[in-house]
Amino acid sequence: MQSEQSSSGHPDDPLITDDAHSDTDAPTTAIPRVEDDGDHADPVEPEGSNRRGLRAWGPRQWIPAASFLIGAVLVTTFFAIGAWQRRWIADDGLIVLRTLRNLFAGNGPVFNAGERVEANTSTAWTYVLWFWAWVTDGQLEYVALWVALLLSVAAIPIAMYGTARLYRKRLGGLTGDGFTLLLPFGAIIYIALPPARDFATSGLENGLCIFWVAVLWCQLVAWSRRSGSGTTGWQRTATLVLAFTAGLAPLVRPELTVLGGLALLMLVLAPTSWKMRVAMIVVAAVLPVGYQIFRMGYYALLVPNPAVAKDASGAKWHQGFLYLSNLFGPYLLLLPVVLAVVAGVLLVVGVRLREKPEIADDGVSSEPRSWRNRLSDWSAALQTPTAVVVMVVFGGLVGGTYWMRQGGDFMHGRVLLVPLFTALLPLMILPVTIPGHLRAAFRGDPAERRKRTRYALAGAVTMAAMWITTLVWAITCHGNVLPNAGTDIGRSGIVDERRFYVTNMGNENPVTAADYLDYPRMHAMVDWIDKYHGQGGVILPSFNYDEWYIAKLPGNTPPQQRKLSVYFLNLGMTSMNAPLDVRVIDQMGLAYPLAAHTERLTDGRIGHDKNLPSEWVVAEAGAFPRRPVLPGYLDEDMVRQAEVALTCQQTKDRFASFQAPWTLSRFRHNLEQAFTFTDYRIEREPEYEIQRCGLTMPPRIHPR
Repeated sequence: MQSEQSSSGHPDDPLITDDAHSDTDAPTTAIPRVEDDGDHADPVEPEGSNRRGLRAWGPRQWIPAASFLIGAVLVTTFFAIGAWQRRWIADDGLIVLRTLRNLFAGNGPVFNAGERVEANTSTAWTYVLWFWAWVTDGQLEYVALWVALLLSVAAIPIAMYGTARLYRKRLGGLTGDGFTLLLPFGAIIYIALPPARDFATSGLENGLCIFWVAVLWCQLVAWSRRSGSGTTGWQRTATLVLAFTAGLAPLVRPELTVLGGLALLMLVLAPTSWKMRVAMIVVAAVLPVGYQIFRMGYYALLVPNPAVAKDASGAKWHQGFLYLSNLFGPYLLLLPVVLAVVAGVLLVVGVRLREKPEIADDGVSSEPRSWRNRLSDWSAALQTPTAVVVMVVFGGLVGGTYWMRQGGDFMHGRVLLVPLFTALLPLMILPVTIPGHLRAAFRGDPAERRKRTRYALAGAVTMAAMWITTLVWAITCHGNVLPNAGTDIGRSGIVDERRFYVTNMGNENPVTAADYLDYPRMHAMVDWIDKYHGQGGVILPSFNYDEWYIAKLPGNTPPQQRKLSVYFLNLGMTSMNAPLDVRVIDQMGLAYPLAAHTERLTDGRIGHDKNLPSEWVVAEAGAFPRRPVLPGYLDEDMVRQAEVALTCQQTKDRFASFQAPWTLSRFRHNLEQAFTFTDYRIEREPEYEIQRCGLTMPPRIHPR
């Protein structure tokens, strides 16, 4: 007789048990015991044998463990090679490094010295890079490159390991005597996408995001195998660590709060003591809540400034569907996604077929259960692998839906990578089980055995065919590119960001800020900064790549107030090639609250749909407002109107919130005003802003 332990639930199963009691609460699989012919029976250890651990493993243990290990190593290696070949730091990836420069210079977590503006969406990414830059004392660009690469690459085997543990109880297939191969599946889909390899470096937080998701996934799978709050001290500690990980979600990226919140909700509602529930909430909340209080008191906002600049609560569904098709179209991504859905359905069907429903033998129906018992059953059902899988897939779909509602991004594929990675977690590997005794499907064995063996064989063939199809798809599409991606942004506003910069700079791997000096206008900007550094003013871009405009300050401006500002869209390369005493701001508002608080343009390019007229900056910087000192393309009347519009009391209060000295009084004021300032919006046209604030329109210099 085939041993039940050899197929599932044995403490010596491959992929390492969760803990000493990891599977005591898991329902055992009801597999009919089938008598073998003797010639098919596996060797059985003599009674009293002392063989334990790896020495007790047979083929049914070694095959899944070896196939998983080989697949994980190969996929991780290919991903690492592909990411390294496409290594780069994006312009937006350089933005966070300006904050690091200010931190190391003693100016605080700011983008421009003297202005408390949080220009980075991911708080955790800022301080992870700060820590490693402090430890290594390396060049910031290379610190960002290596940390992003290592986190991205590590996320793949971690996610695969979590999925392998998910399938531990399902080794052996329907008959329980099969040989299971754990083949990479979802991992292949993810790494085959060029954007996944592009943003494995890039200096952006994508690597941190998928690493956090993978770690959370492993912890959730392990938690689903434990009983309630745990029977040992270390189990309770592991659950608290899981709660802490879930609580990090808003610091990793704000939209990941949905996934982290769902995970924490499962922990709290699952069977445990009230003391443990309180402890989990406290552990999960201490860091994000503490930082949120700091953010409100320091930056005077509820969210990072880029969330205001991009109106993260806005809706552009049409653009979102364009963004989705922009990712799916070039790579025929619908094919592996459909295969993944089919594979998921087959796995669910396999579980149902493997389970043997309990049949009451007394013929008497049980009495109705009370609502307390039903609630207890529902709570217990939350701490199961099935509930974890449903929650994670749902969280990934919600994340993708959020970005479609938001309109996606201007970078090809970037913001959909994490939701896709999350939704693929339960299928990062695919279990393909070959029945142990194929002849049982055709010879005159009991009908139940023949049926199960045939089902198992059909499932194995189908799964293998889908895996091969996915592998062929990956090999075929892994090098596909967007048409004209390197030269043309297109009407959708979406661009293959890496290819765009590689093409425009002639550098296959732009990493440092110095590399970006080859981008149009950058060399000229550095020259103009050197020229006007002591005089102050506002440096504005011109259509001539070798020249900038300068809006000079009045001649009577005191030397200590002669601040030089650069006003340009490409914030990363500009700020990293400028000294820290030069103010760098952008018309979109990532680092400039005045622009961030304007209304979103209905037809603007996605991710760039705020565009503050330059006249506002000239007025706000105190530059001379009249010709011939004022650059000729600027409107003198608009500059004068902007000067008046800036006297609006709410706008003055907003500037004071991030420019006034940070005192205890200012901290209290910012805490109170953060709610108002987050939703505060101004009209981008100064004359309309004057009307909104009820101010007096100044007389025109040039009557119409």
